[in-house]
Amino acid sequence: MANDLKKIYRTVMEDHFPETLRIAFGEQVLVYRKRTWKIPDDKTGEVIEKGLRYGENPGQEAALYELVGGHLTLGDCRFIDPGNGLTSAITEDDMIQAGKHPGKTNLTDLDNGLYIMKFLMAKPAAVILKHNNPCGAAHGETLSEAYHRANRADRIAAFGGCLVLNRSMDRETASLVAENYLEVVAAPEFEEGTLDILKRRANLRIIRVSRIDRLADYMPLRFVEFKSLMDGGLIVQQSAVNRVKNAQDLTLAETVHQGRTYRIERAPTGREMQDLLFGWFVEQGVTSNSVLFVKDECTAAIGTGEQDRVGVAEIAVFKAYKKYADALCFERHGLSYNELELAVERGERPREEKEAIDHETAEAKGGLNGSVMVSDAFFPFRDGVDVGIRQGITAVVQPGGSLRDWEVITACNEAGVTMVFTGQRAFKH
Repeated sequence: MANDLKKIYRTVMEDHFPETLRIAFGEQVLVYRKRTWKIPDDKTGEVIEKGLRYGENPGQEAALYELVGGHLTLGDCRFIDPGNGLTSAITEDDMIQAGKHPGKTNLTDLDNGLYIMKFLMAKPAAVILKHNNPCGAAHGETLSEAYHRANRADRIAAFGGCLVLNRSMDRETASLVAENYLEVVAAPEFEEGTLDILKRRANLRIIRVSRIDRLADYMPLRFVEFKSLMDGGLIVQQSAVNRVKNAQDLTLAETVHQGRTYRIERAPTGREMQDLLFGWFVEQGVTSNSVLFVKDECTAAIGTGEQDRVGVAEIAVFKAYKKYADALCFERHGLSYNELELAVERGERPREEKEAIDHETAEAKGGLNGSVMVSDAFFPFRDGVDVGIRQGITAVVQPGGSLRDWEVITACNEAGVTMVFTGQRAFKH
């Protein structure tokens, strides 16, 4: 059975999707061309021309299409024009090492990484993704620092993930990347000597996306989003555009309830504002409902895809403690926290090692003390923000607009926590 499963994951599916697609919006027609690559089969070495390896799972045929013709304007919205391809425009030359033939999730992770990265271009940045959600994201003074911080934020989830960088890959960063197992590494360019380091991982997909250095240009552009329904129907929408670009786009939380005005008593400090903006930018690529914690322009915890806001805040806190303890354990003992825990239970390592890590994690509140809290939609009750307050957060960014904003503002003022509103939610499904 195990060998059968391994064979399934090595299989490159045939696809019967057409070479071109034409989608008509009334009299306006968009033309798409299927993207294929001539690359060696990872098993036989034979050069084959093929598109995606498979879809979300083995056994699902899939195809990648690039917009190559047509212009679409609906109302006052001019959608993105042909000639702006990123993930859909990757060629054989850009696929510096194909590794195992790329599948749908490899490229959708890359796409979402680029979507987040377009907001983070001011400084060296790294975003690591898994299953179309960021595991860790960070700015750094150098690219290697940004990668180290993003990886440390959730070392376990980053295993087998997709790394997107916004600066040319340098030797120091390549050496750090090569120590870990990733499926995809994407950068605008690769400096001399870096490919020799990265190619030690034979199955690593190494991709050049030359337009990464122009990602900020994509911030105001909209594209058409399709949601396919199980009955064959479609929901079509404009993609979201984030209205928040800088501190001036955020407002101190304020509301009126039963004739009384409630407002936040303290404005964010400069450091808090940097973290609030960074967190809101990363939030654009996180599946809803979501709550993030950010400290020093690095994610401390990312809670994703829950049905209730207080629940996802609690999950984010749980993850923060686990990931913080794991990072300490790996740096100190070269083991994951779970490996140390098992070794202690078996009597193979002293209990004091685990107790020391547990104590240090509790003291730091999982790295959340002094962090900021980010929510993609309003808090319907104060219980959600109270979760963060108990962990020592100092600031909150959220859209605002709840009937109980007054209650959330009161909770923040009681704790000396500042809060800003974006005036726009960031749902992503």
